[in-house]
Amino acid sequence: MGLGAIGRGIARCALQKHDLEIVAAIDLDPHRVGRKLSDVVDAPTPEVVIGSDAGAEMRKAQGGILLHATGSRLDRIEGELAQALTAGLCVVSTCEELSYPWLRHPEIAERLDRLAQKRKLALLGTGVNPGFVMDRLPATLGAVCGHVGRVRVTRVVDSRSRRKQLQLKTGAGLNEEEFDRGVDEGTIGHVGLMESAALASLGVGLEVDEVDESIDPVEAEEDMQGDDFTVPKGGIVGLKQVARAFHDGKEVAVLDLTIALGAPQPRDEIELEGDPGIRVLIPGGTQGDKATAWTVVHAAPLVQGSEPGLISVLDLPAGR
Repeated sequence: MGLGAIGRGIARCALQKHDLEIVAAIDLDPHRVGRKLSDVVDAPTPEVVIGSDAGAEMRKAQGGILLHATGSRLDRIEGELAQALTAGLCVVSTCEELSYPWLRHPEIAERLDRLAQKRKLALLGTGVNPGFVMDRLPATLGAVCGHVGRVRVTRVVDSRSRRKQLQLKTGAGLNEEEFDRGVDEGTIGHVGLMESAALASLGVGLEVDEVDESIDPVEAEEDMQGDDFTVPKGGIVGLKQVARAFHDGKEVAVLDLTIALGAPQPRDEIELEGDPGIRVLIPGGTQGDKATAWTVVHAAPLVQGSEPGLISVLDLPAGR
């Protein structure tokens, strides 16, 4: 459900996974509705025609799983998730706020959990981030440590290699006033960093009672080329976003994310201050779009085998 750039990527990956079969596709874009899925994803698929009637399409997949990619804000897509559960489908969604909804939307989390348990189905929010690099991976690394005192994760993304939508939602090409307004309105910034901070902390056995976040612009040190636009030296090319988790006033996790055109030394870096400590560096970082698609697809059979209810990536077994 949802055939934007990420949704199409999910469909392509699902076609390569032998234990999944696509039986229906849902989208509201009139340019896609009524077309064959194979034409939209540019890959051979079963004879599936994209429909806009979610209820009718979900009935075709009853007893299966919905791979959902329509939005980042949980309050805007709660109805879609509830509809899928009511139709008898487990759900894996790219909705970032669903990765740990108890942080910002405890009432929605309770409703979805109650419905999923009633229907004996499981519901998960995941992706590359949140869902893996800055939360599940640190939690997995924590298995080789005794006590962990603090988690620190740094992710640097050179957005020149990413789609235009990401470049724009991280503020590239805006002036300072536009950037600040976008942050205030929630249109600029990476959704899910606070959720990752909570998950990373809980995943290594640390309690969390507060999470905060800051978002600041990154300025170009030279003229920088975006997808189809140029940012002059001194202009905004992206953002630096930091989420911190605390327990009893003590900082237990710091997640530092930079996404900008030309960002130097792209990487994923994870450090656990523990006994023993551990530091892992992924030069170049994890490619976001493809990794998100594969994370969703690999999670599908795991979610179908999970206990009913609203779960997080910390509830999944390791591997795929």
